[in-house]
Amino acid sequence: MAEGGEDEEEEEEEAAAGEKGEMLGAPPQHNGFLPGKEGENGGPGGCTAPGGRLETRLSRRRLAVLGVFSCYSLVNAFQWIQYSILSNVFAHFYGVSFTQIDWLSMVYMVAYVPLILPATWLLDARGLRLTALLGAGLNMLGAWLKCASLAPDRYAVTMAAQAVCAVAQVFILGLPSRVASVWFGPSEVSTACAVAVLGNQLGTAIGFLVPPVLVPNTPNDIDLMAHNISIMFYGTAIVSTLLFFLTGVVFEEKPKYPPSHSQALLQALPPEDYSYKQSIINLVKNIPFVLLLISYGIMTGAFYSVSTLLNQMIVTYYEGEEVNAGRIGLTLVVAGMVGSIICGLWLDYTKTYKQTTLIVYILSFIGLVVFTFTLNLGHLIIVFVTGGVLGFFMTGYLPLGFEFAVEITYPESEGTSSGLLNASAQIFGIVFTLVQGKLTTDYSPRAGNLFLCAWLFVGIILTALIKSDLRRHNVNSGIMNMDAKPVPVDSPVEHENCTALKIQSDL
Repeated sequence: MAEGGEDEEEEEEEAAAGEKGEMLGAPPQHNGFLPGKEGENGGPGGCTAPGGRLETRLSRRRLAVLGVFSCYSLVNAFQWIQYSILSNVFAHFYGVSFTQIDWLSMVYMVAYVPLILPATWLLDARGLRLTALLGAGLNMLGAWLKCASLAPDRYAVTMAAQAVCAVAQVFILGLPSRVASVWFGPSEVSTACAVAVLGNQLGTAIGFLVPPVLVPNTPNDIDLMAHNISIMFYGTAIVSTLLFFLTGVVFEEKPKYPPSHSQALLQALPPEDYSYKQSIINLVKNIPFVLLLISYGIMTGAFYSVSTLLNQMIVTYYEGEEVNAGRIGLTLVVAGMVGSIICGLWLDYTKTYKQTTLIVYILSFIGLVVFTFTLNLGHLIIVFVTGGVLGFFMTGYLPLGFEFAVEITYPESEGTSSGLLNASAQIFGIVFTLVQGKLTTDYSPRAGNLFLCAWLFVGIILTALIKSDLRRHNVNSGIMNMDAKPVPVDSPVEHENCTALKIQSDL
C-alpha cells in the first residue's frame, strides 16, 4: 500500500544516507550485485550488472508497522490473562470450577500447538501482511463474541470466544522476529524484536492491572458483576476493531529496499528455491536449535504457568488481596518489559547471544527460588520486590530466545523458527500449568514453584550446551558462513540475463 508519493519521498530523503554509505552496518558491496526496481528479475529488488552496489535503506514506515503490531499483540495478551487474574470472580459468575477458568487461559496454549505449522506455512507462502490481518481480525472477532457471553449460563460462549482469540495468537506470536528482520537494520534488529515482544508483555501487564479494577469481586450482586464485566469486554472489542483497521492501512509486505545485507540476500532467492518442508527438516537437524527449542519452552512455559496461577498463589497466603495480586502481576511483567528492552539493546551492541541468554536463564532460576521461599512471609511488599526481580529476567528472556534462534538458523524463515519456539512454550506451558496447579491445590504454592525450579535448572544445562554460530551476524558483517553462489535467472521483464544469489544453508 501507499507505494507512490510516500515511497518517492522516502527515496529522496534517504538517498543521501545511501550515497554516503550509511548502510545500517552492512558492507557497501557484496559480490557486485545491486537490487533494481521492485518486481524485476523475478524478485523484490531485481539486480544490475556486476560492479553495482547492494543498496540497503531504512523505511520510515517501519516504526508504524512495529507500533501497530505491538498494539494488537497487546490486546491479544490482555484477552489471554483477563480471566485467570479474576479466576475467583469468573468462577463465581459462571458457576464453574477454578480448573474450568484455568482452561480459559490454557486454550491459548492448546490451540497453538496443532495450528503453528499451518500458520508458519501461510506466513512463508502468503506473506507478512495477510498473516498480520488474520491475527488482528480474529482478535477483533473473539473480543466481540465475548460480549455475547455476559450471562451466568454462557460459559461455553465465553470459551468459544476465547478459542477464537487463541487462534489469533497463532498469527501473532511468531511475528516479532519476522517484523524486525524484514523492516529493521542490523544495528537495531534485536531492539525492534524486543519492542515487538514488549507489546505482548505490556498486554499481560495491563491484564494484571485493569481487570481487578474494572471488575471488583461482588459475589452478592451478580447483575453488578455482569455490568462490570461488560465494560471490560466492550472496551476491548472497540479497541481491537480500531487496531484491525489500522493494520490494514499500515502493514505492507516489505519495504521498498531491504534494510540489511542478510535480507537482501534472502530476497534475491527465487521463490521456487524455497521449500517449507525442507526448512522444517533443516531446523530439526540443527542441534543447537533443538537445544534452544527445549530450553526456551521450559522458560516460557514456566512463565505462562506462573502468570496463570498467580492469583491462586497470592490469595492462598493473602486472602482478599485480588487487586494486589493483579498489581504484583503487573510488577512482574513491567519489570520484564524493562529487561526485554535492556537485553535487546545489549544484543545490538555486543552480539553476545549465548552468553546473555545463559546469564538471564541462571538469574531467572535464582529469582524463582527466592520468590518461592519468600511468598509466605506475610509481607506483600516482599512479594512485590521478588516478583519484580523474577519478571525482569524471566520475561526479559523472551526476545533473547527469538533473536538467538534467528542467528543460529539463518537463512531459514524467522517465522518458522519463532513458531516452533512458541509451540514448545505452549506444550510446556500446558503441562506446567496442570501440574503446578495440581501441586498448588493439593499441597501448597511452594510445591508447585519448586517443580518449576527443577525444570529451570534443566534449562540452564541445555542452554550451556548450545553452540553459538551467529550466521546472520556473520553475513551482515561480510563474513560468509555459508555458501552464496550465483545462479542465472531469466528476467521476465527485460529478457536479459541477471544474476541472483542462491543461499545454501550449511545445515
